[in-house]
Amino acid sequence: MNGMKTAMLLSALTALFMGLGYMFGGAGGAMIALLVAVGMNLFTYWNADKIVLRMHNAREVDMASAPDFYGMVQGLARNAGLPMPRVYIVEDPSPNAFATGRNPQNAAVAATTGLLAMLSREEVAAVMAHELGHVRNRDTLVMTMVATIAGAISMIANFALFFRGGNGNGGNPLAAILAVLVAPFAAMIVQMAISRTREFGADKAGAEISGNPGALASALAKIAGAAQRRPPQAVTQNPAAAQLYIVPTGVSELFSTHPATERRIAALQAMQPAGPVSAPAVRRRARSALDPLGRP
Repeated sequence: MNGMKTAMLLSALTALFMGLGYMFGGAGGAMIALLVAVGMNLFTYWNADKIVLRMHNAREVDMASAPDFYGMVQGLARNAGLPMPRVYIVEDPSPNAFATGRNPQNAAVAATTGLLAMLSREEVAAVMAHELGHVRNRDTLVMTMVATIAGAISMIANFALFFRGGNGNGGNPLAAILAVLVAPFAAMIVQMAISRTREFGADKAGAEISGNPGALASALAKIAGAAQRRPPQAVTQNPAAAQLYIVPTGVSELFSTHPATERRIAALQAMQPAGPVSAPAVRRRARSALDPLGRP
C-alpha cells in the first residue's frame, strides 16, 4: 500500500511537470518536459551518491580506520539482511546522519563527528539502523527522484515566468502566471507527503533492525535540539540538503519534509516493551504501532 501510494504521488509529480510544459509549449513543451525529467532522473540515478557525499566532504572509513563505528554498521547491516554499505564520517560538529545510493548494493551511510561524540553507543546504533531502514526500503532512490522532479518543476516555472506568458496559442497570461505560482507549491506538497511517510517507515525499520526503539527515540530528541541550534555545514551552503538528514534543520515544521519529531518519538515509545527488550517483540510492536501514514 505504501509503495502504491508513492508510485501514485510520483506519477502526479510527473504529470504536473508535463502539464506545466504543455501550458507554456503545447504538446511539444509537454514532450520536452518529459524528456528533461527522464534525463535528470537518469543522471541522478547514477550519480546521486557521489554528489551527496562530495557536498558533505565525507571521508570513507573501514575496519582499520574506524573499527567501532564500522563494526557497528556491519552488524546492523547483517541484522537487516543487507549488503555491507560504504561507511562515511563527515567532519561537522552538528549531530546528524544520512543515507544515499541508488540501491542496497550501492548504498552509503554517513554520520557526523558531532553525532558520534554526542550520542551513546546504543543511540548511534539506532540512528544508523534508521538509515539502513531507508536503504532497505529503497527510499534513497525514490526521494532523490522526487527531489529532482520537484526541482525541475520550480526551474521550468521560473523560466516560463520570465520568458513566456502562455503556450503560444492564445493562452491566458493570468492562467499562466497562476500555474507558475501554484505548480512549485503543489510539487512541494507532494514531496512532503512522500518524505513524511517514508520517515515513519525508516523509524519502524530502525527499531526492528536495532531492537531498541527507545534508543532511537532518545537519539531523535537529542539531535532535534542540537541540530536546530547548529545546522550541518552543508545546509548553510545548500538548504535543500536538510531533507537528507534523520532530523531536518533550518526549516519550519509546516514546510518540513519530515514529520514532527514529537510524533516520531511517541510512535517509537509505543513500540518499547515495558520489560527487557527482545528483537521479536520489537518487530511485533513495530508492525502494529505505525501504519503506512505514520499514525500511532
